[in-house]
Amino acid sequence: MSNPTEDKDHKKNKGKKKGEDNQIQIETLETEVAKLNEELGESKDKYLRLFAEFDNFKKRNAKERLDLIKTAAQETIQAILPVLDDFDRAKKSAEAGTEVFSEGVQLVYHKLHTILENLGLKGMDTDGVEFNMDLHEAITDIPAPTEDMKGKVIDTITKGYYLNDKIIRYAKVVVGK
Repeated sequence: MSNPTEDKDHKKNKGKKKGEDNQIQIETLETEVAKLNEELGESKDKYLRLFAEFDNFKKRNAKERLDLIKTAAQETIQAILPVLDDFDRAKKSAEAGTEVFSEGVQLVYHKLHTILENLGLKGMDTDGVEFNMDLHEAITDIPAPTEDMKGKVIDTITKGYYLNDKIIRYAKVVVGK
């Protein structure tokens, strides 16, 4: 038979061993919890970055789509600009009295201008303004008729145009020096 003192020691050792096992399990679980929390933090960070990237993509895509819609007719309008130039020259000639600009041609001229303006086309005002390399293309420079016309546009050879505030053709001008 067993000695009661030995049984107590055995139970005590067994209890210590059980407590040590529990402590090891707690430490292991705490380590796993810390590791899982770290992985969760990394996953949240990746998710937030991906979400922000996707949101930026959507905004950029929407902006590009709007820009495309605004300038979709650019090539067509650029092809029509020489016709518009011819109309302007004919109108100036008619106003000078050398040619006749009939009422029908006048109506077509106004209709064409109205349609192009509704599409976002705007002509540049260039005569008498300060020469700006960002807007004007200098064909030549001539002596300025007056001192205040130096560095300014004396004459416009070809009118410049904006399409929805974007330059589609630079004005070709003569500058006073």
